[in-house]
Amino acid sequence: MDVDTALRTRGSTRAFLNRPVAHEMVATLLEAARFAPSGTNIQPWQVHVVTGETRERVCREVRHAAAHERAQHKAPFDFYPTQWREPYLGRRRACGWGLYSTLGIVKGDHAAGLEQELRNYDFFGAPVGLLFFIDNDLPIGSWLDYGMFVQSIMLSAVSHGLATCPQYSWSNFHQVIRPILGVPESQTLICGVALGYADPAAAVNSYRPTRLPVEEFTSWHGNDV
Repeated sequence: MDVDTALRTRGSTRAFLNRPVAHEMVATLLEAARFAPSGTNIQPWQVHVVTGETRERVCREVRHAAAHERAQHKAPFDFYPTQWREPYLGRRRACGWGLYSTLGIVKGDHAAGLEQELRNYDFFGAPVGLLFFIDNDLPIGSWLDYGMFVQSIMLSAVSHGLATCPQYSWSNFHQVIRPILGVPESQTLICGVALGYADPAAAVNSYRPTRLPVEEFTSWHGNDV
């Protein structure tokens, strides 16, 4: 598969088949992604792969915290804007309600919305969870490098017939996850990624948010282009 096709066909999968992913396959994805650019030249990624009983424990304890102790948990960084404004507020709402309408969740159905949110903490049924940590003292350049690394994993997954869903939501529960995996306080949980085989029968996997046309975000300068 060429890179352009992988970029166009990759999506955030939210329903996976009960089909295992071989250790060797996960290693293949990481082997490819380690060649991602690192502008800081330090390759700052620290990856924890959770499967089997460890995955079950992470999911169980985080789901409990999300359902009963939510106010006690927060990511150690701001992922979303602290104040929303247009055009970003409108784009976010369109994406959220587009996804919910695909699931048949209507506005005001808070119970169904919460249940869908909690599915995050089961990796949407994916058999493999990837959790990405970074040293606390590394600034924004290393975070930009990390984005390219995670994207590389997801594109490699597409080329091997696998599906992914990047998930910031795990970061809110870093205090629950860190002791399970033995991760020191000196590292920050950036995000997780669900990895597995997409369930083609699940309606939720048919949803794709609209993307901005090139002319809406590009300014051309000079006479040569």
